[in-house]
Order: sequence, then C-alpha cells, then structure tokens
Amino acid sequence: MERTAVAEPVNERMKAAFRRYPTGVAILSARGPDGPVGLTASSVASVSVTPPAVSFSLMATPTARLLLAAPSIVVHLLGSKHAGLADDFARSDGRRFAPEQGWDALPSGEPVLPDALGALRVAPLHRVPVGDATLVVAEVLEVFHGPDDGRLVYHRRSFVVG
Repeated sequence: MERTAVAEPVNERMKAAFRRYPTGVAILSARGPDGPVGLTASSVASVSVTPPAVSFSLMATPTARLLLAAPSIVVHLLGSKHAGLADDFARSDGRRFAPEQGWDALPSGEPVLPDALGALRVAPLHRVPVGDATLVVAEVLEVFHGPDDGRLVYHRRSFVVG
C-alpha cells in the first residue's frame, strides 16, 4: 500500500479509491411538485433492522433537492436487467419514467419499479449536510420484493452485471 505523500489533493485520491470499491446500485424516486423525480445512487446502506432504517447520500443537484424536499422516497435495489435504467437515471440528460421502463405508482403516489430486486418506501428521519452533499437517514415504511435476477454493481465508473 502506498504510504508516501502525493501531490494530488485528498478529495481526488478519495474518489479514485472509491472507484476501486464495487457498490450496489439503486434508484431513488419520489413524487415531485411537477411529476416524478429520481436519480441513481450507489451510497445506499442498511443502518438498522430495529427500527428498520437505511441511509443514502445526495449531492447538491436540482433532482437531489426535490428528493430532499419529498416526505417519502422509494429506494429501488437494482438487479442485472437494470443496467440501462441505472445509466439513464445517472445522467442529467437520461430518459426517466418512460412507460417502457416499467414504472408504476404506489397508492401513496411515489413512482415504483415493480421489477426491482426490492423497493423500500422510506421517510427521512435525519438530513445531515456534509460539504456539498446531504446524508439522509430514513425510516423504512414498506418493503416490496421483485424478482431476483442477479447482481448489478458500480465499479470503476461502469455498471457491471453479474
């Protein structure tokens, strides 16, 4: 392991380190004031089982601000068939909530992807600003299971199916 001082700033070295670390992929969605909003996230983590809670981080983007203002959010845990969808929701110009993507709505109004590995409807408990991001800890209100169709991870700036 490299232990010598490097001229590159710590934040750039941190980003490079996390590119080497594979993570799961999720889409966060909510009902916004003008329709559904959503984005791809790789920061979702289980926090507690009792009470059920998860966490995720949102960067300061227009979509993230709409998600932060929502009273509830759906966290979609994605499987292997969702690589294209994850890519669409990761790009600011990507297609979102198109009928052919399989979206539906929960009775509570949030957009939901029924064929996600799992979908968790959550309500934010804590929003903690950290630099240019906000860490959200959210209570899990409902859990929906979809078909188990394999793994989707984000690694070295690519969605990897396994």
